[in-house]
Amino acid sequence: MTDTVLVVAESRAGHLADATREAIGVARALAAGGAVEAVALGREGTALVNELAQLGVARTFLAADPAWDEVGASAAAVAVAAAADRSGASLVVVGGTSGGRDLVGRLAVRWNAAAATGVTAAERADGGLRVRRPIFGGRATETRRLEGGRGVLSLRPHAFPVPPDAPVPAHAEPLAVEVPPAWRAAKRTGVRAAGPSSGPGLTDAAIVVSGGRGVRAPENFALIEALAAALGAAVGASRAVTDAGWRPTSFQVGQTGRAVSPQLYIAVGISGAIQHLVGMVSSRVIVAINSDASAPIFKVADYGIVGDLFQIVPALTAEVRKARGLA
Repeated sequence: MTDTVLVVAESRAGHLADATREAIGVARALAAGGAVEAVALGREGTALVNELAQLGVARTFLAADPAWDEVGASAAAVAVAAAADRSGASLVVVGGTSGGRDLVGRLAVRWNAAAATGVTAAERADGGLRVRRPIFGGRATETRRLEGGRGVLSLRPHAFPVPPDAPVPAHAEPLAVEVPPAWRAAKRTGVRAAGPSSGPGLTDAAIVVSGGRGVRAPENFALIEALAAALGAAVGASRAVTDAGWRPTSFQVGQTGRAVSPQLYIAVGISGAIQHLVGMVSSRVIVAINSDASAPIFKVADYGIVGDLFQIVPALTAEVRKARGLA
């Protein structure tokens, strides 16, 4: 394998997505001193070049046709494969976003590469690439060796730190790839949020505060939302809460809901049934607040508070607001 690694750049609100920043950190480690390059598709790609260079990306391939914003992962795979060939890369790294996960399999087929999704560790080994990732809902960890000279990885959200700056001169290179006519006919005309939320997205958030049956009533969920707002966190819920209609199903964390892996997960009034645990057990730090000292949630928690959530949560919210200068 060569040491050139290509990163697929994604934007959020006109800036480089945090997931892409994490991917650049992985690419820098795997390049082992070689080049890290990027590919950006669509009208916002040009605005990302300087941010990419600040993180050590030596060259960015730009396919600036606005049509790339309207097509799906099947078409994007054509452009990314072309950029990978142009760069001479042996490895493509994609951030842990829904679009990234959708792209990986299609790109692997298009580029004739081995693929792995949800990666939490990666290293060069024995002439190939060794990766680890959670499987069976987080109840086991798989080690996989990618062979064949080409690899495509998508990362588990928040499994890797954002790397420090390593500025290089910004260099953009046009990528002259036409959007295939068949895919121009199927355009994305809009995206609508699944449920109301004033905070970050549940699967992308660095901090998640979830409430369970212990909250007792829908109006009491305001305690969860106040703590989440103070922390700048996303709000989640157990299945018991969504089944009761207290919150939409888009809030549900667990086996039949969303899988999350934030830096910090706070479970409030959640007993910790296995169906919930498999959706959040890979969180970096887990804090549980529950009045039942024997609740299963404490078996996976890094920190546990046994007590009345109606006293603990408001006090915790007040301290967080004071510490952040929000009081």
